[in-house]
Amino acid sequence: MLTRRELLASPAALAAAQARSAVLLGGPIFLKSDDPAELAREHRRLGYSAAYCPAVKLEEKDRIAAIEKAFAAERVVISEVGAWVNLLDPDAAKRSKNFDYVRDRLALAEAVGARCCVDIAGSFNDKIWYGPHPKNLSQEFFDATVETTRKLIDAVKPKRTRYSVEMMGWGIPDGPDSYLKLIRAVSRPAFGVHFDPCNIVNSPERFYRNGALIEECVAKLGKWMVSCHAKDLAWEVEMNIHFREVIPGRGQVDYKAFLPALASLPAPVPLMLEHLKTAEEYAEGREYIRRIGTEVGVRFG
Repeated sequence: MLTRRELLASPAALAAAQARSAVLLGGPIFLKSDDPAELAREHRRLGYSAAYCPAVKLEEKDRIAAIEKAFAAERVVISEVGAWVNLLDPDAAKRSKNFDYVRDRLALAEAVGARCCVDIAGSFNDKIWYGPHPKNLSQEFFDATVETTRKLIDAVKPKRTRYSVEMMGWGIPDGPDSYLKLIRAVSRPAFGVHFDPCNIVNSPERFYRNGALIEECVAKLGKWMVSCHAKDLAWEVEMNIHFREVIPGRGQVDYKAFLPALASLPAPVPLMLEHLKTAEEYAEGREYIRRIGTEVGVRFG
């Protein structure tokens, strides 16, 4: 019997792949410009069809409109507006300030037509905003996340964008089943899924079986997916488990499973490179992903 990858490499499978959704590859750019049209063109020059939202404030209405128009003209999707703060900070004043910030970032995502505004659910850690804490996998954490997510969505009432949280290896949601549980509990159509498989590789089993984990996540959560992150993981061998983020292609994330899984979704989803340092590193990661896409018959928008 042929393996899944052998089937993907067959002429029939490659022909069938043409009917699948395109993957919208994107990432940071290094052009020094504030001109939305120049920024949009630079994304296309690099072969990107998705982008992080350029720097803009919610009150800059004309610039928001210019960004949306320029990126639409180049057929570059604005994938996400980041809101990287701790919504569950133990300090009440910080927690309130962070809520207001994320509310405004969600409003910005709605105004510019981004696919999503994304944060993590938060952490009870009082020193590191994304850090581990014994209660980050508790019912108390889950209930607080449900309440905060509902309040954010109800405050903005987004129609064009979605609010989403990234899965984390040491906080809810920490896998596809806990994300499904969270979606059902939040019960808001404007709540979406942001998918970063590296964030939930927290054990040798998940590391070695990350292809199956990716396919499970897409199968269970795909209908809600609005944006994804692209990176890679290597195992730094020492006396305890230590996974390190690396450039795509230098680790063991199974892009031959990841790309076809995303392409199987009914509508194109952005796949955004992140956490690299230089234009050269991003170019290496971008070309690796595009090469794997060619090998498995996945096209890019």
